[in-house]
Amino acid sequence: MEKQELGASGLLVSPICLGTMTFGRPVAEADAIQMVHGAIDLGINFIDTANVYEGYDRVLGSAGGVAEEILGKAIRDRRDEVIVATKVCAPVGPGPGDRGLSAAHILEQVDHSLRRLQVDVIDLYIMHWPDKLTPLEESLAAMDQALQQGKVRFLGSSNHDAAQLCEMLWIAERNSLAPIVASQIPFSLLRREFQHDLKFCAEKNICVTPYQPLQGGLLTGKYRRGEQPPGESRGSDKPQWLWELDDELFDRLEALEQSAGDAGLSMAEFSLAWALSQPAIGSLVVGATRLEQVQQAVTAAGVTISEDVLARVDEICPPPWTQPDPIRG
Repeated sequence: MEKQELGASGLLVSPICLGTMTFGRPVAEADAIQMVHGAIDLGINFIDTANVYEGYDRVLGSAGGVAEEILGKAIRDRRDEVIVATKVCAPVGPGPGDRGLSAAHILEQVDHSLRRLQVDVIDLYIMHWPDKLTPLEESLAAMDQALQQGKVRFLGSSNHDAAQLCEMLWIAERNSLAPIVASQIPFSLLRREFQHDLKFCAEKNICVTPYQPLQGGLLTGKYRRGEQPPGESRGSDKPQWLWELDDELFDRLEALEQSAGDAGLSMAEFSLAWALSQPAIGSLVVGATRLEQVQQAVTAAGVTISEDVLARVDEICPPPWTQPDPIRG
């Protein structure tokens, strides 16, 4: 796999990033460690986690930390081979101080993540969600403080739109703080709300690293109209984490599968290759329950989709509407 620069960081990351949200359950510790090692052997050098990840056992406000602990064990003897990203913001307890992007919470949680990951420094530290209760100036100053202390190498954001990224860059420049170099957003053939933000990220050299590029498994071809979700799938094990399987959705899925077949690709390969063809996207965060799924993602990273097929995709899953420029047309 040809590695891409992670924004302005100088770090080179694989186009597939191993996601760890399934670690704990359904992917038990021993299997997760084996998956990490297998992914590294396949050429993946980028691994994404968060302080709250604990697999399907996750509920709002639970302590989290499970995925970080498992990943720490997995990379203990292979630290030099991977770039590790983790996140802060989501609730890790019931109290008001157990969440958000306040300076106190960020500086507390970065130490917890370092301990669980068993690393001296986090390569990419990500603000997981916007925090409406904390000024961005405070959050960015705390993230910069963690960087200046040598606990973090580079900074990223997740679930922030282009307007919020623009404000972050402006605050960082005005206050001589470290800038954001990567943006993690939900993005797939079925979910293109952030499509028009990609141009801004490309212009500002912010690497986009989308999560759910297979939309929770919907874009793998495993779900069929009129059939129950297959066993050991998200639809059967965690249905509340999956979209409603209605006829409108299946109309799009079946049309996409036809396009994938015409291109000689599996549904998953087609969906990942399409996402990698979009502006500013440097690496896709792909979660898995089996190493074979990781292998399939690696194969997709080498696929090129023709322009005529890309145009057909826009007809099946159109990008979001934008208002025409009233002056330039």
